[in-house]
Amino acid sequence: MPILTFSRQMGSLGNEIIETLADRLGWETINRSDLVRRFLSEVATPSDLHLLRESAKHFLAPSLAGLTFIEHLEHGLHEYISNHPVLLVGFGSQVLFACHPEALHIRVVAPLEVRIARVRREYHVTDEEAARILATSDRRSRRFVQAVFDADLADASLYHLVLNTADLTVAEGVAVIQALLKERTFRRPAPVRENGQAEAIARDHAADRPAFKNPAEAEFARILDMYQIEWRYEPKTFPVEWDAEGNVTQAFSPDFYLTRFDTYLELTTMNQRYMSMKNRKLKRLRELYPGVNVRIVNRRDFHSLVDRFRQFAPQAISQPGPQAVSRENPQEGTE
Repeated sequence: MPILTFSRQMGSLGNEIIETLADRLGWETINRSDLVRRFLSEVATPSDLHLLRESAKHFLAPSLAGLTFIEHLEHGLHEYISNHPVLLVGFGSQVLFACHPEALHIRVVAPLEVRIARVRREYHVTDEEAARILATSDRRSRRFVQAVFDADLADASLYHLVLNTADLTVAEGVAVIQALLKERTFRRPAPVRENGQAEAIARDHAADRPAFKNPAEAEFARILDMYQIEWRYEPKTFPVEWDAEGNVTQAFSPDFYLTRFDTYLELTTMNQRYMSMKNRKLKRLRELYPGVNVRIVNRRDFHSLVDRFRQFAPQAISQPGPQAVSRENPQEGTE
């Protein structure tokens, strides 16, 4: 499902743009308060809930379920958004879903003098008071993202689109985002709406079948189709080494991305030379991109992976045909 994440400066018209866009799209808006109430209330004590409202660092504390609050939040959100298009507002959502292929990350800003004028009018305060209000808001927003994700909220590379509303209306801002969302939708395969349509998925993929590098990859894609597991072939490349001039000298392009599981899979054989090389790349990738979930798939794990797929497959196809697994072309899933 598509996701829009929003970061906005106070006084930038960000809230107005989000509200108008949500109304036009008919999508749900989720902010930090919603997240705490809906996803963390059952794993937090009353004291935790108070601290989660006041302290960014408490999101890194362990919950009653054992995971940290931010980990629990991430898992809950990934499950929820698999079936619901949403607008995620604040709380570092642009970092949390940085590698999600369905996400568009948007930041709304405006020059300080423009924001002061808007806050002055909204709160009926002086320019000096408006400036202090904005300074407090900006500082707390930066601290949250820095403390929880070790990221800079103002880093433009976190966003697909940065809107400066100094001379933009709310309607113009909404129109820009809708246009971008429409273009992105053209790149997204049409979802399957009903169970029991494995053949439809297979046909969709066959119509635009990528050029696989070997028969093992083609076999793996066929199995994913059979179990109605949505996949993308080599959707992203992660640079892992650079030379002294900053040129990329080595990169890792995982073979498959499983959108529902937010997981990249790299297929390999049991050739130890290739396994060692890929494991080195994987170790470096995890160091450089700690939020990305990548797994090496080898012969040993293949049947275990298929068993896991069965757990998530619709009942109509819970019994695959005998050709589903090719032992001559073994590949597989998570470790």
